[in-house]
Amino acid sequence: MSRRVVVLDYGFGNVRSAVRALEHVGADVELTGDRTAALEADGLLVPGVGAFAAVNAGLRAIDGAGIVDKRLAGGRPVLGICVGLQVMFETSAEPGDGVEEGLGQWPGTVERLPAQVVPHMGWSEVEVPTGSVLFEGVEAERFYFVHSYAVQRFELVDTTGGLVQPPRVTWAEHGARFVAAVEDGPLAATQFHPEKSGEAGAQLLRNWVASLG
Repeated sequence: MSRRVVVLDYGFGNVRSAVRALEHVGADVELTGDRTAALEADGLLVPGVGAFAAVNAGLRAIDGAGIVDKRLAGGRPVLGICVGLQVMFETSAEPGDGVEEGLGQWPGTVERLPAQVVPHMGWSEVEVPTGSVLFEGVEAERFYFVHSYAVQRFELVDTTGGLVQPPRVTWAEHGARFVAAVEDGPLAATQFHPEKSGEAGAQLLRNWVASLG
């Protein structure tokens, strides 16, 4: 049975290419900002391209935080891409009107990459943790990145006494190690663009769609 996926339309992001990529791997895809559709879909994809503050403002306009919170509270999968990963963290230090607060699903701050060449644009290897579902079959592949900012530290305090599986964090490097992807129960996200990463990216999306039910 085809899985229903909503690509969240909030005025920003790589929406058309994300829709095509998901359709390519067999999902039944709808591009919409409608709250009911976003909550009822098997999977929700949160795209993001551009400045953190602009993406955040677009999400606020459609209560994106509430949609994501409600889905996760019910164990319903969400996948963020690029700035769609960044907004899942607490804050961003990207220049603007002070520190910009994100959705706060994970602790951490989005910071400028300390590299001689920024943006980081092109194909990079990733360091995949054991047990990854997203990267099954493509652990050794390269993925396509376009970004100047990233989360460079991921520190999550376990308050469950080991009863809950900690997030699986995939890393890459450009001037410093940074978070390339996170898998945390129903919430997953990638800093790179799977929809621009050829067959490796298609397989990653295929893995995510297959995990929806």
